[in-house]
Amino acid sequence: MKRIILILFLITNSLFAQVQFEAKVSKNSLGLNERLRVDFTMNADGDNFVPPNFEASGFKVVGGPSQSVSQSWINGKSSFNKSYIYILLPTQKGSLTLRQASIEINGQIYKTSPVKINVTNAVEIPKDPNEAPAISADDNLYLVADISKTNPYLNEPITVVYKLYFSYNIGITNWRELNKPKYNDFWSQNIDIKQLVAQDGTFKGERYRYVVLRKTVLYPQKSGKLEIEPLSLDIDCQVPTNRRNFWGQALMTEDSKRVSAGSKVINVKALPEKGRPEDFSGAVGRMDFKVKPSKTILKNGESLDLDVSVVGTGNMKLFTLPKPVLPSALEMYDPVHDENVSTPLTGMTGRISDKYTIIPQYKGNYQIKALRFTYFDLGSNSYKTITSQPITINVLDGPSIASSEKTNPNDVAKTKLEAAKSFAYIKQKTALQPMAKDDFLGSGLFYSLVFLPFLAIPLLIVGKRRKDASDNDVVGNKIKKSNALAKKYLGDAKKHLGNKEPFYIALEKAMHNFLKAKLHIETSEMTKEKITELLLSRKANAETVSEFIQLTENCELARYAFSSESSIQNDYDKAVVIISELEKQLK
Repeated sequence: MKRIILILFLITNSLFAQVQFEAKVSKNSLGLNERLRVDFTMNADGDNFVPPNFEASGFKVVGGPSQSVSQSWINGKSSFNKSYIYILLPTQKGSLTLRQASIEINGQIYKTSPVKINVTNAVEIPKDPNEAPAISADDNLYLVADISKTNPYLNEPITVVYKLYFSYNIGITNWRELNKPKYNDFWSQNIDIKQLVAQDGTFKGERYRYVVLRKTVLYPQKSGKLEIEPLSLDIDCQVPTNRRNFWGQALMTEDSKRVSAGSKVINVKALPEKGRPEDFSGAVGRMDFKVKPSKTILKNGESLDLDVSVVGTGNMKLFTLPKPVLPSALEMYDPVHDENVSTPLTGMTGRISDKYTIIPQYKGNYQIKALRFTYFDLGSNSYKTITSQPITINVLDGPSIASSEKTNPNDVAKTKLEAAKSFAYIKQKTALQPMAKDDFLGSGLFYSLVFLPFLAIPLLIVGKRRKDASDNDVVGNKIKKSNALAKKYLGDAKKHLGNKEPFYIALEKAMHNFLKAKLHIETSEMTKEKITELLLSRKANAETVSEFIQLTENCELARYAFSSESSIQNDYDKAVVIISELEKQLK
């Protein structure tokens, strides 16, 4: 019996020992300007590969990830090898540690060992003169922030347009945001750019191409010198070398550059004190003001709507509308605020309104006083006031009160306050407590606490049986885990909408885990033909299946091709719709 147990133990150990997962680096010592290749290799197919946090390890990814898979049969024995390959560039000097990567193989998590990398000062890399770039990206690549006005008034709109200029000799392959601009003390609104289009332009007196990366409308919220923090990018590009092909065309080589638009200072002028009315609420622009009742003749029990609105261009969302003053015989409710405002590059434009519901209490004629609205006109640099007409409300019937117009609202409020103080000593609720208290021993609470553990025993037994049944359901647990991982990676993809490579990695993992949960297959079995056959056999729509396969191929290609933020957003939206449709269709 002991021999059998020993043999089983050795066989189990040998099976587990067969799985290898390790990190291999091209060199353990390199200069700050040299690149490092890292291969995460395994000898068995796995799922849910998670790379280390390269930035926390002191590296940035400049290439990859790419995959390499090989399988061979020699003398009846098969061998398998799969690798995830990254090209890294160190961001700091010193002794750096490449952290652990992980992967799931046969239901078990494996991790690589940390790797020590020594990074020294930048070294001179010998190059073939023919391979050297004919031009430098440093002199042919610029990021510029165009500001419409650097000396605006408080709450006057300005625009910031970020343009990337590059010469006709180089091509942009990819770009990543290092630092996003911050607009402290500004109200800001980004304008969507659906597609990046290269245009012809002039920069420093020379012809360049350029693309518009960002458009933002800003409204300064305080006067003085305000700073706009810079936008910084890490750009991969191709520059020509001195080598030529058979037709005499220059061969291209990869290059990279970090560019910044630089910080900008906006000197904001305060609105003038001279001529400023006391009821000025901060409106700046060119506007029209209107007060319009829905009706002026009412019967008893009817109500009217009073619409107070401003139409025009300016800081439409950043000020308050004047409030009507009514006689005490008219009861007014809190307004319903409505905004129909768009924000093009020229600034906010549209209509805002407050709609009040008013109900008369007595019959008679009542007047709503004229309303005043003041705004600062940017055309004339002066304050302008618009005054509405008084509105007379005629209530035809209902109870009458001769003194309704003479009643002072302040006197009514004062009377109510004095009455409240007079009857303050009369309380409707008491907090009396009995003088003699029952003993806890022998009480209902005592016996409940005694017998409660015994009553809970059947619930614990039922719960234990359900847990054991759930643990023994290997297939069901695997499906649940794949479902959970699909949702997790879809959430990760949403978090990385602005970063191409991690977005498409997470999206691809989400789609793979979705297939594993629905079709009960492993990653090694996932071929386009197999997936299509299984989905169609489960009554999935042929058009939806085709879109799923196309999106899978797009994930593989998009990681190595230029992709804008809008195309990444479109791929994410498409993935959500396709997965939702397959959830409904699969039987």
